[in-house]
Amino acid sequence: MKKSGTLRSFLNKKGVSLSAKKYFVDAFSAMAMGLFASLLIGTIFATIGTHTGIAFFTQMSEYAKAVQGSAMAIAIGSSLGANGLVLFSLCVVGHCANGFGGPLGVFVITLITCEIGKLVYKETKIDILVTPTVIIALGTALSFLIGPGIAKIMTWCGNMIMTFTDLQPLWMGILVSVTVGIALTLPISSAAICASIGLVGLAGGAATAGCCAQMIGFAVMSFGENKWGGLVAQGLGTSMLQMGNICKNPRIWLPPTIASAITGPVATCIFKLTIPEGSAVSSGMGTCGMVGPIGLMSEAGFGTAFDWVGLLLVCIALPAVLTLAIAYPMKKLGWIKPGDTKLDL
Repeated sequence: MKKSGTLRSFLNKKGVSLSAKKYFVDAFSAMAMGLFASLLIGTIFATIGTHTGIAFFTQMSEYAKAVQGSAMAIAIGSSLGANGLVLFSLCVVGHCANGFGGPLGVFVITLITCEIGKLVYKETKIDILVTPTVIIALGTALSFLIGPGIAKIMTWCGNMIMTFTDLQPLWMGILVSVTVGIALTLPISSAAICASIGLVGLAGGAATAGCCAQMIGFAVMSFGENKWGGLVAQGLGTSMLQMGNICKNPRIWLPPTIASAITGPVATCIFKLTIPEGSAVSSGMGTCGMVGPIGLMSEAGFGTAFDWVGLLLVCIALPAVLTLAIAYPMKKLGWIKPGDTKLDL
């Protein structure tokens, strides 16, 4: 018991909590922010450069995308409380892990190396050599050993989903749209999930539809209670703000979720909206900063009137109209009561 207490005290002193929430919610969400600050911004710059012909945006895009592994690792390390040499050393780990294992490889390998790095940090008089050596050597070794396997598994999962969506755009359009939309509202990162499995093509379009349905749906459904601040916070921020209210009354989740089950197949079967290769993270962002619509716009050849109508309908108009139409009878029946969607803004 004494040894157990001593070990626990040592882990606490080093900030190693062994918490499932910290690893799979906080760290995963932080990884999405790292993706946002690199790959996602790079994708937006690339889209602007493509449509304007301004080379500066294309160059910025290349630099931003090049550091995505390091950005994810730093974000994950920061969420785990890493600092100093531990955090700085993770730059190399993230770059290497991303090259061999993709985003999920970065997540797994950074978690392991960061926590072990925190254990050795400042434990020797030559810490400036020991800490980065341990972290970089371990991170590189893990990247070589397990990175390719992780990448293969995630690529297989993504390819399977995308193949099934191409073959069954109706049913898979519903499934992907609803599933990814729900993930976006839950306290996990739908963007990181989509990036990890490389969800693009028609499946990416369905995922974007589901995310937009959740964000726009909650924004318009709660407008009477949250006004313009709530509209912006949810419509351009995140529907995750409603999780507290969903826990109190899960029925408020039905209107935007049912709307996503409709907009998903509209995206895949009618307008055939797709997310291009290299922009998988956009699939899980929805209207957050309008990243989802921008991802759809970046598809080569996009720009016909039909494309624009599809984009506006799937990402904005249909989620708003359908959610309100579904919520109206639920309010009349008393399933959704005044104050159920109120946010503390």
